[in-house]
Amino acid sequence: MTSTSSHKSASISWPAPAKLNLFLHVTGQRADGYHELQTLFQFIDHCDYLDFHITDTPDLVLHSNISDSVADSDNLILKAAKSLQRYAQYEGGAHIWLDKLLPMGGGLGGGSSDAATTLVALNALWKTNLSPSKLAKIGLTLGADVPVFINGFSAFAEGVGEKLITVEPTESWYLVIVPDVHVSTKDIFQDPDLPRNTPKVDINTLMTQKWTNDCQKLVTTRHPQVANALSWLVEYAPSRMTGTGACVFGEFTHSQQALDALAELPADMRGFVAKGMNKSPLQIRLEQL
Repeated sequence: MTSTSSHKSASISWPAPAKLNLFLHVTGQRADGYHELQTLFQFIDHCDYLDFHITDTPDLVLHSNISDSVADSDNLILKAAKSLQRYAQYEGGAHIWLDKLLPMGGGLGGGSSDAATTLVALNALWKTNLSPSKLAKIGLTLGADVPVFINGFSAFAEGVGEKLITVEPTESWYLVIVPDVHVSTKDIFQDPDLPRNTPKVDINTLMTQKWTNDCQKLVTTRHPQVANALSWLVEYAPSRMTGTGACVFGEFTHSQQALDALAELPADMRGFVAKGMNKSPLQIRLEQL
């Protein structure tokens, strides 16, 4: 492919947004080891960004600012591209650039979001024309959180997180604190002390009761950095952990309230302010095509 045609096939950056679990209940464990959940996903306007140049050759090449920390064989972006290539029997390939802004191991879903954006963007750019449900099916083989990012709307999720019902929680402002620790989702879900028997509740009840995260107590016990961030943040706003951590978030009505709290953040903590979004930045980008 000539440089001119390659340039024409380049895209404007595609966002891979973070998510928050506004609540997370572990309601059981299946025979295959996976956990049954009830959770509420909402996106925030804090994203990784990916660029794609499609090529005539089948090679898939990732250029990234984190190349040294994740082996290509483990990288969800390359796994997603290869899965789509294989499923659609597409003969071309792509060069992919990742600008990694979301913390790894933070419970914000960065890796899953990167995979989802790769599937959605390449499906559009390669013109493979798979439906969102087909993309979600591919995405589920990469990770339980990938389908919600492909779906593109805030959702109440059950099963392992793949059974989605679109909902519209309040689009609050959030102060997200990023503790300096990597929490392994696998370790948390394998820990015998994790509660696994929270009663299932219907969606209408869940949307109106006080929201909690069943993983929070275990993670704060194991990781003092998470406990410290939470105990500081809860002085300013209703706060809890997202996913299996490490990130914690406080919920504010106005952006200025969140920014004022951020200005008080202790020197040994880092964080950012973000807006809750019930329509994903990725979905908005897709609609602009």
